[in-house]
Formats: sequence, C-alpha cells, structure tokens
Amino acid sequence: MTATNKGKKLLEVSGLTMDFGGLRAVDTVSLDIFEGEIVALIGPNGAGKTTFFNCVTGIYEPTAGDVRIHPPGGKTRRINGMKPNRITTFGLARTFQNIRLFPAMTVLENVMIGRHCRTGTTILEAILGSRRSTREEKETVDKSYQLLKRVGLADVADEFARNLAYGAQRRLEIARAMATDPFLLLLDEPAAGMNPQETQELDELIVRIRKEENLAILLIEHDMKLVMSISDRIYVMEYGKEIAQGTPREIKENPRVIEAYLGEEAHA
Repeated sequence: MTATNKGKKLLEVSGLTMDFGGLRAVDTVSLDIFEGEIVALIGPNGAGKTTFFNCVTGIYEPTAGDVRIHPPGGKTRRINGMKPNRITTFGLARTFQNIRLFPAMTVLENVMIGRHCRTGTTILEAILGSRRSTREEKETVDKSYQLLKRVGLADVADEFARNLAYGAQRRLEIARAMATDPFLLLLDEPAAGMNPQETQELDELIVRIRKEENLAILLIEHDMKLVMSISDRIYVMEYGKEIAQGTPREIKENPRVIEAYLGEEAHA
C-alpha cells in the first residue's frame, strides 16, 4: 500500500486539540490512516506526539476535535471520551514508550492477558470450569502461542517476562497488543533503547506484521532510519501543531522539517 494507492479509511482525526490548563499540547491536528498503511508521527521532544496518541486511545479526552474509526466490516464510531478498554474492543491497540509488561508473569501469560477483551467467559463459568470456559481458555493459549511464534518468542513462552532482554520485551509488548485482534496498531517509540541489531529486527517485524496480519500501523519514533525505511506516509509535529505531511522523500526534502527536526541527517 502506498500513499497514492489508498484503501479504506480506518482512522479519521479532525482538528484534535488538547489543553492542560493554559498549555495547548496538541493544536488542531488532523490525521488519516488507510488500510495497510504504515504511518509515522515524528517531531522533536515535547511536540505533542504521545499526547496525541493518548487522546486517540482514550487516556485523555480531547478538549476539541473528533476521533472517528471506520473498522473493516463495522460501523463508523466517534470514540472521543470512551474508556481505553472500550476503544481496544473496537480494534485499536497500542504499546507504550515505557514498557508495561507484567514482570512476574510468564511471556505466554502476558499475551493471554491481551486476549481478555475477546473472551466472554464469566467469573462463575471460569470457577465452575464450564464448557465455554474450557474452550475459550484453549483458544486463548493457542492464539497467544501463535503470536509468540510470529514475534520470535515461542521458545521463551514459559520464561518470566522480567528475564527477557530489552528488545525481546518490546516484541512481547507488540504481541500482547496484537492479541486484542486490532485493525490498527499504535506503537509509541518501539525502538527506544534498542541497539542497532534489535532495531533492524524490529523494522523487519513491523513490516511483516503489516503484511501477514493485514494491519495498519501508526508509530511515534525518533529513529529516522527506521521511520524512513518502513513508512508510507509521515506526519510531522512541532509545538503541538502539524507542520508537514507526505511521503518519506517529501519529508526529507521539506525545508521546514529539516529546520525543525531532521537537521543535516535528512540529507544522509
């Protein structure tokens, strides 16, 4: 999928604004994502990128603007002000800049947690071991293990999450997000803290997820090599405002972006 060959629109953000007291962290930002796209949101530290993510995923209720989703095969919904867990059930899943795994649970159990929003078993059914409870538990284990295979972690499924190397923990977070069966995956600085080898593996994983899972992906990332190599389109923010959008080539050559963020490495 390229920016000139767009499919169905999945996410439509219009005039998103977020104020914290007298501070405007996000200022009338609009963004669209289409089926099969990898879209990057970049900008200097403090540009408002994570605040934008938090508004889209329900952690903050925006001061103004609209966030609408158009799920494949589902109905359009305005999700402003909805709780994060409800937004997840509609098909948006995210990872965080700071890893948020359950360190004392196994790798497999961490992914199984992500399946919770797709099961219907009640507490009583689970206690009594009903037929539905047994079936759903098996389906959850099977699905979770398959996801671990996809991210290269099946061989450490029974390890505690805290024992994984940093890059593996990042991949585990992605697997847990994918366990919710999203149509749009939002990654907040997935390469943060990774060494070059881990970053290269992440690059390949994101591209493979897009292809194999037919997912659209929105990512915040500071690693410009990764952004430029995998993104179909890029949005650039500075001081809460969108200052540019376009293909990687267009962003590299945009004088305002070069001045604001990329510097001389844009020509590398």
